[in-house]
Amino acid sequence: MIKKIFSYLIPIKIYETKSSLSKSIEVTWANGELVLDSENANYSYGSLQRILRLGLKNIGFEKIVPMKHILVLGVAGGSVIKTLVDEIKYKGKITGVEIDPEIIKIANTYFKLNEIENLEIVIDDAFEFVLKTKTKYDLIIIDIFQDTTMPNFLFETFFINRVCSLLKGHGFILFNTMLLNESQNLRNKKYVSEFYKDKFQIKTIPRLEVHNELILIEKLS
Repeated sequence: MIKKIFSYLIPIKIYETKSSLSKSIEVTWANGELVLDSENANYSYGSLQRILRLGLKNIGFEKIVPMKHILVLGVAGGSVIKTLVDEIKYKGKITGVEIDPEIIKIANTYFKLNEIENLEIVIDDAFEFVLKTKTKYDLIIIDIFQDTTMPNFLFETFFINRVCSLLKGHGFILFNTMLLNESQNLRNKKYVSEFYKDKFQIKTIPRLEVHNELILIEKLS
């Protein structure tokens, strides 16, 4: 409790480790809450939770509650899952895909992710999982970073087509991106401009927490 109180004055690191995939991983008390960070970016809770909560709010909490199955690509500490379960009171199935088992251990220890009954965690590469799964989802949340870097495959036509094929009718994709330079800004503009407008409605929610941009995609039928 003392660390939580003092964290309003200065961040207090309580755990730090390294993994072969995520390099530096830190659990820190900051402004009265536990957050999960990489060396240069917030991975879960804190600003990231605010960003993804806003994306879910733009979909509409009332639309999310009756959904049957949500897929989260990139779990980290599970902040968006906590928002779904604790705030939106979502009771359908959640499948979370995370490539780094070390992060899931931390999420279970410090954020009690393993206590969420309607959550199934799959340790796998998101690209590989998307290729293999035959399940259809009401909502797919894409939140995949390696520190401040986003894998190129997220923006490639093959992956986009495959993710879109996994959506149920009138389903949603919530895609969290980071814009640190002009080339990444152009990358996002290209992604949005080339999307399939006849089958999907797409919009952006720009410049959240300075560097993030959400891309919200809705399947029209």
